[in-house]
Amino acid sequence: MSQHPPADPATMDDLYAEADHWHVNTGGSTIHAKRIPGKWRRIKWLAASVWLVFFFGPYLTWDGRQAVLFDIPRRQYHLFGATVLPQDFWMLSLLLLFFAILLAVATALAGRVYCGYFCFQTVWTDVFTWIEERLEGNPQQRRRLDQAPWSMAKLRVKAGKHALWVLIGFFTGFSFVAWFYGAGPLWRDFFIGQANSAVYASVALFTVGTYLLAGWLREQVCFWLCPYARIQGVMLDRTTIVPTYDVDRGEPRSRLHKDLTRTAMDPAEADHQPQRGGDCVACSQCVAVCPTGVDIRNGQQEGCITCGLCIDACDAVMDKVGRPRGLIRYASLDEMEGRPFKPMLRRPRVWVYSSILLMALAGITYGLSSLDAIDLRVLHERAPLYVLLSDGSIQNRYTLKLLNKSNEDLSVRLSVDSPKPITVVGTDDPVLARHGEVTATDVFVKIGRRALDSANVPVIFHAEAQLPDGGQISARRESAFFGPRR
Repeated sequence: MSQHPPADPATMDDLYAEADHWHVNTGGSTIHAKRIPGKWRRIKWLAASVWLVFFFGPYLTWDGRQAVLFDIPRRQYHLFGATVLPQDFWMLSLLLLFFAILLAVATALAGRVYCGYFCFQTVWTDVFTWIEERLEGNPQQRRRLDQAPWSMAKLRVKAGKHALWVLIGFFTGFSFVAWFYGAGPLWRDFFIGQANSAVYASVALFTVGTYLLAGWLREQVCFWLCPYARIQGVMLDRTTIVPTYDVDRGEPRSRLHKDLTRTAMDPAEADHQPQRGGDCVACSQCVAVCPTGVDIRNGQQEGCITCGLCIDACDAVMDKVGRPRGLIRYASLDEMEGRPFKPMLRRPRVWVYSSILLMALAGITYGLSSLDAIDLRVLHERAPLYVLLSDGSIQNRYTLKLLNKSNEDLSVRLSVDSPKPITVVGTDDPVLARHGEVTATDVFVKIGRRALDSANVPVIFHAEAQLPDGGQISARRESAFFGPRR
C-alpha cells in the first residue's frame, strides 16, 4: 500500500468547522454545495457537455439547409438527409420506447445515473451554481452574503448573478425554438417582431422556467416535482451499483485531532480515547458537496442522484488522513454484504431489456433506411367494385395518392402493368406532386371480358420522377383488378 502524507491539522479543523454549520436541507434554506475537483466531477462535466448540442445543433447545415429541423407548420421533420412526414411517425413510437427502456436499463444497473450526469435540471443547476460560486465565493462566503444586510455591493453581485441566469434561460428557450422554427429565420424574425406569438410565448416560458427551476428551486425539483425520483426506488435491486458508504470500514466514526489521535463520536466510548476507530473522520464533506444535501452515510435515499461527488470528497479526505480510498464508492448491496453477485451478462433483466432495445433500434434503422422520396398509395373504388362498359369490357377505378417527401415539386409519371392486356386512362400526362404534400389523381383500368378469366387479376402501379440533381426515383404498389365471377 502506498504511503499517504499525514493530515494537515489546520486543514482538518477547517473541515470540522464547516461540518458544524452543515445540515440537510429540506427547502427552508438554500443549499450551497461545495465544489471540489475529482474523477467523478470531470466525468460529470464531460457528460453535461452533451447538452452543447442543444445550443449549437440548430446551426448545423446539411445540403444547404438546417440539418435537424422539426417543421411543424409544414409537417416535415428533416433529419440530415432524411425527411420524415407524419405518415412515418410510427418510428417516433419506437424511438420513445428505445429511450424509455434505456432509462430503465441504466437505472437497474447503476441507479439514477441519468439524474446525476445527463438530466437537464441537474446540468442547468450545476451551471447556475458554478456562476454563483464565481461571483459570490465559496459556500461560507455565499451564506454570509445571504445573511448580510442589503448594500450596493451586495445588490451589484446579486444583480449580476441573476442577469446571467436570465440570459442562460433566454438562450435555452431561444435554442429550443430554433429546432422548430429554423435558426436563421428565428434570428431574423425574433428581434424585429415578425415571429408569431407562439415563438415569443415559448421563449418566455423557457426563460422563466429555467430561471426558476435551476436558479431557485434546484434540488427541490428532484425531491418534489420529478416523477422519476418517486419510481426509481422500485427499479433498483441488490445488484444495482450506486454510491455506497462502507459501514464496516467507516464505523465507528471518530474525529482526527491535531496530534493525529482520534476521538470516538459515541460518548459511551469516550473513556477509551485515544483509539483507532473507523476510517470515517466525521468531516461531513460527503454532505457538503452533495447537490441535494443528503448524507450518503445514512444509506440510499430519495434525494441521491448518483452523481458520485461524495466519492470525490471522501477520496480527497482519505488521501489527507493516510487511509485507502473507497470508503464511499460505487457498489451494490450484495457486494457490500459480501454476497456473491452475478456478472452483468448473466442477469435475465439485462437480456430482456437489451432485446427490447435492439428490436426498437432495428425498427428505427429499417424505417430510416427505407424512406423513399416519393410514396405511392392505391385506393380501389369500392362502390361500385367494377363497371361493365357498353363495349363489353370491365372497368375499375383507382385513386392514386402521391406523397412527395423531397424538398422540391416533382413531375411524376404514372404507369400500370398487368399480366392481362389492359387499357389505362389517366396516366398520359404527368402529375405535379407538391413537396411535403399528398397529391391525388384518378386512374381507370379496363380489361376485355374475354381476357378476364378469374374474379380478380393483379395490377401493379408505378410512379417515376426525375430529381433536380438528375437522380431518378420511383415507387411501386400492387393492387387488384376485380370483375364478375365466371
